[in-house]
Amino acid sequence: MKIALLGAESTGKTTLARQLAARLRRAGHSAAVAPEVLREWCEREGREPRPAEQLAVAQEHERGVDAAAANGAIVIADTTALMIAIWGGILFPDHPLLRFALERQRGYDLTLVMGLDLPWVADGLQRDAAADREHADELVRSLLAGAGVPYRVVYGTGEDRLRSALAALPASLAVLADAGSAERAWAWQCEKCSDPDCEHRLFTALLRGSSPLTPSVTPPAGRRTSPAPPAADRGRPVATAASPAGTGNTQAGAAGAPGPAASRPPPPPTPTSPAARRR
Repeated sequence: MKIALLGAESTGKTTLARQLAARLRRAGHSAAVAPEVLREWCEREGREPRPAEQLAVAQEHERGVDAAAANGAIVIADTTALMIAIWGGILFPDHPLLRFALERQRGYDLTLVMGLDLPWVADGLQRDAAADREHADELVRSLLAGAGVPYRVVYGTGEDRLRSALAALPASLAVLADAGSAERAWAWQCEKCSDPDCEHRLFTALLRGSSPLTPSVTPPAGRRTSPAPPAADRGRPVATAASPAGTGNTQAGAAGAPGPAASRPPPPPTPTSPAARRR
């Protein structure tokens, strides 16, 4: 089994990868962490990879994930090739790096996206602007949705963040069995659900001043959710392509007539990234 941890800089991916592996081992599973090759590359070379070098870095990262999985372990990937494409600003659909990254992402059994509720910390290497996190988060979610890759969102600090991730794991792993009833109760509170669809319902309801548990209108069959959030929602959770959003969409009007403006999909995000904007 391969678990991908995605998210903007300084959202706790490396810490969570180690914690997940430790908890899985404690539950009797063989677990390994596939480290972030991009960071290792930058530390080794003393610079960021040039655009022509980024595909090779992404391929090296994914080879490391496959090598760990070949030993039969549950692999927690501390980021994937998709984050390298986003970091490098490689967002054109026909670019070899983005095609490779999305193909690889579809091969992960579970994708966890880190929420932006942790404080930003500069590291003097890759992190140089806290504002870039919201843009990176938007790109992660929109690319996953556009590629049809389902994901869960992880929130909380310390043990709460770990519990949020554990709640997203398949029940067959029985990782929560030794954690006590308190963890199970926490995992299923609506306010802290890691289902992006529920997230979208909660935040939309709060913005409208209504109860987040009020039944909502479901889009007609076949309608896909927008691949990217509007500008006003940047940094807020959005729905995945795998499960239609419960709010923010309304039924279309008369046959052939477009629905209200709120239901029209916003334009895709501008193809830039933290790294591209620095250049």
